[in-house]
Amino acid sequence: MTPPAWLGHNWLEPHYLVWLGKGALLTGWLSLLVIAAASLLGVALTALLDDGPRPLRLATRLFVGLHRNTPLMVQLLLWYFGVSGLLPDEAKIWLNTPRALALPFGLALPWPSFEFLAAFTALTLYSAAFISGELQAGLNAVPKGQRLAARALGMSGWQVLGLVVLPQAWQLVKRPLVGQYTAIVKNTSLTMAIGLAELSYASRQVETETLLAFQSFAAATALYLALVLVTQLLAQRPEPEWRTLR
Repeated sequence: MTPPAWLGHNWLEPHYLVWLGKGALLTGWLSLLVIAAASLLGVALTALLDDGPRPLRLATRLFVGLHRNTPLMVQLLLWYFGVSGLLPDEAKIWLNTPRALALPFGLALPWPSFEFLAAFTALTLYSAAFISGELQAGLNAVPKGQRLAARALGMSGWQVLGLVVLPQAWQLVKRPLVGQYTAIVKNTSLTMAIGLAELSYASRQVETETLLAFQSFAAATALYLALVLVTQLLAQRPEPEWRTLR
């Protein structure tokens, strides 16, 4: 399809916009999965740090420190090249063979590529360590009298954490957590280093084929901005269940 004449000859043709759109969809899907998984793992890590057995607390501190103090790029390369190097040949072939899960009504769910699985794993572990740090800071800001009062009422350690301390801590850390969620969206751009065809990878492909660097990366910038704004809007929604507990 030829673009309208008023756009001039320096505009990206529609099929290149489709490439960028597919990259944006993959970026959004990966970000959504990482945000959900990292949030759950971050809460679990925080609970272990707060009231877990001593060996588990030490192991959790080691895990958080390791992931917070090493570059994300190194972790991506470790999971993609390092872990794949340890797998047997049969597992590598199985992971790299395209397949799909059959669904009702003739639908099919494609199996994620090994690049996607490695990116999801590295981003989730890395982001969970930072989310746990934010939640831990919120827990420390809740007055100790709240815990003592809940204990005096006969609550268990997990009930105190889940029903008394964590809801109050969430109100203190939800803004920093929104920042962590937007960082996840932006950090997905690093996965182009392991060959995942997300938005940065797609913009690089378009620039290589068209030599229109400004148009390619400007379009990618606009799409990243849209994804970040959507993430912020969704993450800042109120939590009616927890508000009733205050």
